[in-house]
Amino acid sequence: MTVRKNQANLTRDEKRWLVAAFLELKSSGRYDAFVRTHNAFIMGDTDTGERTGHRSPSFLPWHRRFLIEFEQALQSVDPSLALPYWDWTSDRSARSSLWAPDFLGGTGRSLYARVTDGPFAAAMGNWAISVRVDARTYLRRSLGAAGELPTRAEVDSVLAMDTYDMPPWNSASDGFRNHLEGWRGVNLHNRVHVWVGGQMATGVSPDDPVFWLHHAYVDKLWAQWQRRHPASGYLPLSGTRDVIDLHKTMKPWNDVRPADLLDHTAYYTFDTD
Repeated sequence: MTVRKNQANLTRDEKRWLVAAFLELKSSGRYDAFVRTHNAFIMGDTDTGERTGHRSPSFLPWHRRFLIEFEQALQSVDPSLALPYWDWTSDRSARSSLWAPDFLGGTGRSLYARVTDGPFAAAMGNWAISVRVDARTYLRRSLGAAGELPTRAEVDSVLAMDTYDMPPWNSASDGFRNHLEGWRGVNLHNRVHVWVGGQMATGVSPDDPVFWLHHAYVDKLWAQWQRRHPASGYLPLSGTRDVIDLHKTMKPWNDVRPADLLDHTAYYTFDTD
């Protein structure tokens, strides 16, 4: 069984193996396919039309499936690997271990926020940004330039909500999903994207490998919410338009429903609850 660990607890070898698999997927072109998929959905998901990956109840199961497929791609390179998660309530600064030169590298330098250290820096020659929003072909970050990362107290306030989602099933909705996604309330997931900056603040956010660690933690928070509220499940159950009901299939897959993804332990576990 795959066990997802806190990135702060990875050994030096585990970091090295994970980075090597990222670079292998990038060099083969498989990595950029994930970036294109994410960008297509974040650009296409709207509050008033069809929405699947974002601004909708299926934000959490869609990304769970997306992460499972990426994790499987990593494991095709190295079967020992699992996606780690970044607990941004604990590792809250640009000096945290995940930003070290032996792992993800640090914040961007100069006016252009260009990352200059670590294995994904342009100078290393292994991480050219080809799925992009502008002409710049290098990884960019502006760690901490916009706001602060969510606190544990803010996370707990969202985990306390006992309703998964509610009409109008978009970025104006109340409930756990939308507060976790970040369109309402204390803003958890969205705020982290903005805090990292660079590509993470755009539709091509998977261009930055930290995307996967961030979403692995968002996924962990969903699992924690499910345990705290066993009587409160995924909504909507049926009868909606433009959003994904419990048993409706999710694009881009033709055989995947939210109902298939409610139990993460069918695919992986976390090192701690």
